[in-house]
Amino acid sequence: MKKIILSALAIAGLAMLSTAQVKMPAPSPTQTVKQEFGIGSIELTYSRPATKGRKIFGDLVPYNKLWRTGANAATKIVFTEPVEMGGKKLDSGTYVLYTIPGMDSWEVIINKGLKNWGVDGYKESEDVIRFNIEPFKNKKKVESFTMEFTDVTATNCSLEIKWQKTMVSIPIVANFLDKVRAQIDAAMKTEKKPYWQAAQFYNEYDKNLPLALEHTTKAIEGNKEAFWMWIYKAKIQKELGDKAGAMESSKKSLELATAAKNDDYVKMNKDFQKSLK
Repeated sequence: MKKIILSALAIAGLAMLSTAQVKMPAPSPTQTVKQEFGIGSIELTYSRPATKGRKIFGDLVPYNKLWRTGANAATKIVFTEPVEMGGKKLDSGTYVLYTIPGMDSWEVIINKGLKNWGVDGYKESEDVIRFNIEPFKNKKKVESFTMEFTDVTATNCSLEIKWQKTMVSIPIVANFLDKVRAQIDAAMKTEKKPYWQAAQFYNEYDKNLPLALEHTTKAIEGNKEAFWMWIYKAKIQKELGDKAGAMESSKKSLELATAAKNDDYVKMNKDFQKSLK
């Protein structure tokens, strides 16, 4: 009886071993990249196959054929705010990104097929935008398929797609001006008015220098010791052609920065005043 029990346990142990899960590295690991952009963000999720000595474009990835732009599930991209991508307007939302690689031109497709596995289930009727972009050669070979955001500013960035020695760079533009204007207009009706934020917006993004100067002046009225605001005002005055006013504002900034022992702004003002002479 004891031998029978031991045999049964041995058989059960072998069965458990035969069905045990073995953890292995993913052949095409998934990567999620999130980039703050404009007043929102972009999140990209894709899988990264490796070259492994193969020829990629025109062979493993055929030319002129719909590609999932990676491996496994369709590449997903999420925009929390409206943008322009490749010169085409795109609303906020979650999409999938397809491409049709060509030797001289790639077609980029933003599609609604969120449940698609690769290109399976793709419907042209679910395309949101399409545009063409020119590929170019990388000097350095890229072993693993790579997508990343580069040259990021408040209003522009690029989505780079790189594999082996081929690269495309997709321009993305943030469309936030109207939304921020509306936020400022609404905030100006409240008790605590955002003069300083408004000044920066109208100066740096809306390029409305007279309005930027007006809001900077009002911001200073609420914080007369703010040496950083005085030099900001001076720079706007210089841009508007008022060198005398710029000099007076910078002198005030220098005086306050010296009292606050802020060497950076002391130097900044001295250099700025030289530029006015």
